[in-house]
Amino acid sequence: MPALVVGPMLRYVDSASASIWVETGTPGLVTVEAAGRVFSSSTFTVHGHHYAIVDLLELTESVDSYVVKIGDEQVWPLEGWPPSRIRLFPADGPSRLAFGSCRTSVPHDATYVLTHGEDVLRSYGSHLKDADAAEWPDLLLLLGDQVYADSPSPEMLEFIRARRSSEPQKEIADFEEYAELYRQAWTEPEIRWALSTVPTAMIFDDHDLRDDWNTSQTWREQMAATPWWQRRVIAGLGAYWVYQHLGNLSPAERADDALLATLLKGGDGEALDAFAERADAEPGSNRWSYSRELGGTRLIMIDTRCARQLTPADRRMLDPVEWAWLEKEVAKPAERLVIGSSIPFLLPEGVHFVQNWNEALCAGKWGKTAARLSERFRQAIDLEHWAAFRRSFDDLARLLVQVGKPVLMLSGDVHYSYLAKVDGRPIYQVVCSPIRNPLSPVLRWANVFSQFGLATLVGGLLARLARIPRPPFRWEVIAGPWFQNALATLTLPGELDWYESSGSTVKRIDSVRLP
Repeated sequence: MPALVVGPMLRYVDSASASIWVETGTPGLVTVEAAGRVFSSSTFTVHGHHYAIVDLLELTESVDSYVVKIGDEQVWPLEGWPPSRIRLFPADGPSRLAFGSCRTSVPHDATYVLTHGEDVLRSYGSHLKDADAAEWPDLLLLLGDQVYADSPSPEMLEFIRARRSSEPQKEIADFEEYAELYRQAWTEPEIRWALSTVPTAMIFDDHDLRDDWNTSQTWREQMAATPWWQRRVIAGLGAYWVYQHLGNLSPAERADDALLATLLKGGDGEALDAFAERADAEPGSNRWSYSRELGGTRLIMIDTRCARQLTPADRRMLDPVEWAWLEKEVAKPAERLVIGSSIPFLLPEGVHFVQNWNEALCAGKWGKTAARLSERFRQAIDLEHWAAFRRSFDDLARLLVQVGKPVLMLSGDVHYSYLAKVDGRPIYQVVCSPIRNPLSPVLRWANVFSQFGLATLVGGLLARLARIPRPPFRWEVIAGPWFQNALATLTLPGELDWYESSGSTVKRIDSVRLP
């Protein structure tokens, strides 16, 4: 096994510090040499895999290059690639955010390019290698489905077949397989280099665990009856904590993290398994959501999956503990809010009403038979967005109106991109999806017809028949939809660009300047 398995990944960055995450082949000391100084951290072990996150503190200027060593062996930078840089945020915060979601890690041969398109993140990495510094994003937001645990690549399926024949044969089963899934997703040279030099902030969505994760109480009951699910959810949340969540935290937050302190003392991940099991059973025991001050912008990344309250009579996208945290974050001083929600808050209006209607029927609005059929319908076509949690939708709508400042909701999930705006309010929904997992041509047309045509006509009628009240405000899609693989950038205060792959570089799909 190579000394450096995954990484280095540049994760948390502010105006005076940076954090670099690695997975190593053996336990030991990881050092980062940068700005004429040496920073180090010992590894911790989870199920035979070794990890470290090294904090570079009290930096006074950006770093043109850094070196990573494991023990005495230098393992970074990559030969033939530019040095990995660390660009600290200026005092007034970063000005350019890139974002996207939904990236499958399938091969890049002609067959898979035909079915999955070009990998925009891979092309973006190649593009940045030669791009002017002005084009570089200050921060990359990955808004869910960083890996597909329920739809592995052919290489991942080979790995699974080589080690077991038990169920689930075509899905990830345990931490060992999650580790391999992340390794395959993040170690291609273009991806690896980009992630080593562009800071990242992440949040999960359903496919990081499984399609429809926490759609409803019925879904949870069905999965609880599946023999392999408990092991899978423990492994999935544990792997997410290691590979994604740990780097979302600031050095100060990690210094106070009791779980990390326990893992650094030794063991093989038993404490992480216990933590993950409780996080699934008792969402209020842990908070995956987090926030960052980016100069005049407050970035709030919301957990819209694990924090759900699924009690049929009191469904909430965020449980009361998570909601109270969000209210406090939204109220803090800021010129504008950028809120990352893996699933869109503002869908095309007709689809919004269909989801309102479906939730009401699942709750028994038209009787038990309609409720059973509606639950099947909900799971079959993914009626699980904010609109499917109408109480939470209304609460968030009112909260954002009360804030009285510009709000940009960044989302993915739906496999097309668009921009929506609330009537008379500076509240926007920006969607960019997928990075690499496009809908087939047939499904693209089906989505145009159903979500932008049929649903517009039928959704409002269904909502009225079920006597569902109107939402607190109206909105409309003002740009898009675009169905190709894409990555977007937000140049603050409000210039939006969507990009698609063009060979080893990227080209602009569209550009919108917000008022």
